[in-house]
Amino acid sequence: MITHTHFNHRPNPSPSIFLLFFALLLLNSIAMSDSADSRSSAPEASVQIVYTEKPQDEEPEAYHIRTLSAVLGSEEAAKEALLYSYKSAASGFSAKLTPEQVAEISKQPGVVQVVPSRKLELHSGPNRLQ
Repeated sequence: MITHTHFNHRPNPSPSIFLLFFALLLLNSIAMSDSADSRSSAPEASVQIVYTEKPQDEEPEAYHIRTLSAVLGSEEAAKEALLYSYKSAASGFSAKLTPEQVAEISKQPGVVQVVPSRKLELHSGPNRLQ
């Protein structure tokens, strides 16, 4: 009597299938991470110039810090955000602010205007001033 042994033989999956599966998992996790980051990341602060009325009975820098403190919540945060106080030709200050903070500080008493700080380059062509 001859007996046949039946083995359930499955071919080994090719390494390229594992690589494809791994790549799909990696791409999916990156896509999910990017979408979570874009939802939860706070707007980036940028340098703004805040023009104010000239203070009457207060040093300009103290006035600027007090105005900024009203939006940022503390004098320490205001001092950290304050980059420069303008006191001579105009009254105002420059500070790093988020778009929400710009909207809020624009409503503060004594604030005249808030504009983004820009770097301007002088023209250096053939008609330049010497």
